[in-house]
Amino acid sequence: MKGFKTKVWVLVVAFALVVPSVFATKMFIPMDAEGQPNHLKAYGIAFMALKSGVGVDWMLNYKGGSFGMEFNKTVAAACDERGVKYQKLKDGEYKDITKEVSGLKYDGKVVKLEKAPRIAVYTPLNKEPWDDAVTLALTYAEIPFDKIYAEEVLNGALDKYDWLHLHHEDFTGQYGKFWAQFRTADWYQKDQASAERLARKTGFKKVQQMQVAVVKKIREFVKSGGNMFAMCSATDTYDIALAADSIDICETQFDNDPMDAEAQSKLKFNKCLAFRNFKLSTSPYEYEYSDIDNTNFRKIDQAHDVFTLNHFSVSVDPVPTMLVQNHTETVKGFMGQTTAFRNEFLKPSVLVLAENKDLKEARYIHGDLGKGTWTFYGGHDPESYQHAVGAPPTNLGFYNASPGYRLILNNVLFPAVNRKVVQEIEVSKKNIIAENIPEAKEEIQKIKVTPIPQSEEFEVECPPQAAKPVVVITDPSGKEVLRKQLNSNKERVDVSGLQHGIYNITVNGEYIYKIVKD
Repeated sequence: MKGFKTKVWVLVVAFALVVPSVFATKMFIPMDAEGQPNHLKAYGIAFMALKSGVGVDWMLNYKGGSFGMEFNKTVAAACDERGVKYQKLKDGEYKDITKEVSGLKYDGKVVKLEKAPRIAVYTPLNKEPWDDAVTLALTYAEIPFDKIYAEEVLNGALDKYDWLHLHHEDFTGQYGKFWAQFRTADWYQKDQASAERLARKTGFKKVQQMQVAVVKKIREFVKSGGNMFAMCSATDTYDIALAADSIDICETQFDNDPMDAEAQSKLKFNKCLAFRNFKLSTSPYEYEYSDIDNTNFRKIDQAHDVFTLNHFSVSVDPVPTMLVQNHTETVKGFMGQTTAFRNEFLKPSVLVLAENKDLKEARYIHGDLGKGTWTFYGGHDPESYQHAVGAPPTNLGFYNASPGYRLILNNVLFPAVNRKVVQEIEVSKKNIIAENIPEAKEEIQKIKVTPIPQSEEFEVECPPQAAKPVVVITDPSGKEVLRKQLNSNKERVDVSGLQHGIYNITVNGEYIYKIVKD
């Protein structure tokens, strides 16, 4: 009898060991057009899971960029409450999906989201939430954020955040260039007076001077590892403000004295993140800051106004792929004070995430700066084609599958990834710009890539004991454009045959550098 009990106990223990692997469950949140009734709320679910310590798998290129995680009753209840569809899967079923993601059909990748980003929105506290599409998206998705403005930024508040959105700000100190149309309006006069008081409070004589100090602080935030996202006028005016550091570009109507007559020739384009060689719009009667914006040049009606998301290699650098996840490759266009960016003024280091090639305009662009990133998205509101001043708020309950709004929320989530930071070098016959190079890390000290001044070559140097270097250069889509087996551990590579743009470099199979060909 005693032996029989022992056998039963052994069987029970054995069964207990088997049960978890058979019945343990996962959550799968589809993000394709047919499988998800509320895409925007789904981002909030992913953020909520991260906030509560549940890791999230982002399945890039798989059914619209679906999410997966360990089953959690609280998260599941939130899905039911918010109208987000999910599936409860066994471990084996979930494992089959993750294998399928990286297969030939999807060419995807499972990326681990590890920690909920700390989010701030740069906006005056008196602004209504519906003034800004990002604030609308965050509120609808139920993603928490803080509001900060110039005083907080200048006092070091950015140290607390991972991700910063720039509200539709005018960083040039020209109050949105609304003077010609709205200078007698009560709201315009109040906004100008408020900005002038804030400039004095923060120690500046002029609003433009305060704004330049702010954009420089934000630039340092990005260089040290922060992620900045901007829409509409906060995109081009950010770069204009950097280029116009210490140059008066405001006419008398804005700061009570004339602008510098030589302002255009004094602009420092090397300080800009995205743009160069643009021309300022100096007339206070013109509702434009420069010729960066394509609004006044594009000839297209609303019915045909669309832009297309570009494809990127998920295997080398997954960040661009994360930023374009969607359930469609074509997104309907929308206007703004800054609608789109003219291609001729983009720096070669800019990665174009989405564009309208017929109009020769980029709608959605991205780049690295030091250890961090910046992203610019043209237009004001993805579901309000020509959003006028004072227009009612967009009700996202009617647009919860908006592809245009999904691009915003991609930016909110991607800082949760532990991304690899690589050096960016420029190869140019004209000059070498090295300001974007972060501090060297251990993995890139082993192999050194150095641009050769005034040439279209760079030098690759490997440790003497290493195998002879095999250098492979790919474009952002993953297409191989150059492969070279070096004959020694220190040798030059000629890239004169490559077109202007940004490329990824792997040496002996390791992704270690980005190269900007100018």
